[in-house]
Amino acid sequence: MKKDNDLLKLHSGRRRFLTLASLGAALGVSGACTRVPETGRGYAPVRASADRVIRTVSGLRPYRPSGFVVRSERIGNKTVVHNYGHGGAGVTLSWGTAWLAADEAVATGASSFAVLGAGAVGLATARLLQRRGLEVVIYARELPPDTTSNVAGALWFPTSVYEPGRVSPEFMGQFTEACQISHRMFQSLVGERYGIRWIENHYLYKTLRETEYPGGPNLYPGKRLTQNPNIFFGSPYTQQFFTMMIDPTIYLDAMLGDFFRAGGEVKVTEFSDLEAVMALSETVIVNCTGLGARDLFNDGELIPVKGQLTMLLPQPEVDYTYVVPEPNNLLYMFPRANEIVLGGTSEPNNWSLDVDPEQVGRMLEGHSSIATTLR
Repeated sequence: MKKDNDLLKLHSGRRRFLTLASLGAALGVSGACTRVPETGRGYAPVRASADRVIRTVSGLRPYRPSGFVVRSERIGNKTVVHNYGHGGAGVTLSWGTAWLAADEAVATGASSFAVLGAGAVGLATARLLQRRGLEVVIYARELPPDTTSNVAGALWFPTSVYEPGRVSPEFMGQFTEACQISHRMFQSLVGERYGIRWIENHYLYKTLRETEYPGGPNLYPGKRLTQNPNIFFGSPYTQQFFTMMIDPTIYLDAMLGDFFRAGGEVKVTEFSDLEAVMALSETVIVNCTGLGARDLFNDGELIPVKGQLTMLLPQPEVDYTYVVPEPNNLLYMFPRANEIVLGGTSEPNNWSLDVDPEQVGRMLEGHSSIATTLR
């Protein structure tokens, strides 16, 4: 099909770049309804107060300093295709690494497959196999709306994927390719049905620095650097671009519905060990278990990075996002139809899913401060 041919073209032209992790310290800023002289565009303030909090959730990102894993291995009489370890970009990269994993799976010549996991990565992998005319069974402990992907911020931007200096050239090729493919796939799903829309995004910096665009600058339309604190959020330097905002609840539900309509089967299963996985009837198994791969497949490099989000009552007038990538005071705001999402936290090796009230207070204070600096 033409769409598949277009996507195959993305497999060429791999580019290398540095990650967001090297951006360094940035500014904590805010917003009141102001009009931008250059564009006539207004920015409504986010009302970040305790009386507007709906709930706070937390999740564990599956992070590997050397980056995600997409590769095949032979275990006994089975072929296992690994697709896990996406860090803070599981939703963002899901279609891209799913495409790479599906290529590995199809190369075996099998006609039926097991996919382990029903988050964004597992569902994208299962759907791509189905679209190639193949039979797929998903085995998962949790289904939407109870997956880790359901508590993702889900702005399309590949962040916290790897540690600079710890990755190979081969991985960087995979990473760039996955970014390109995933971006194109998400574009094809923009609309209410999948809960995906284009949105204006602002990265707010205290000092001027070279802008980095994971996956290549062509993935970030509308790029503009503004060096005027009187224009955007009181920030001395603001990098603007457009990207896609994904509502995980809508998106994952639609994806699971597509899987069922294409004849897929789901079996709710928790695997106690690798032996239980090897007992499956399918000879090709695609491992999209995220953090579960640490124990199931003995990946000691895989660690949890706890993230916490606080949700506010919705504000339909808020039609932009911002990110303050300060290592010790990360903040971001993503508006959805039914809520305002405030982040962020990033706590390596923290296995607790308990809500931290101090982090809730920090985020409310930080985002409220941002709201007051628009002028």
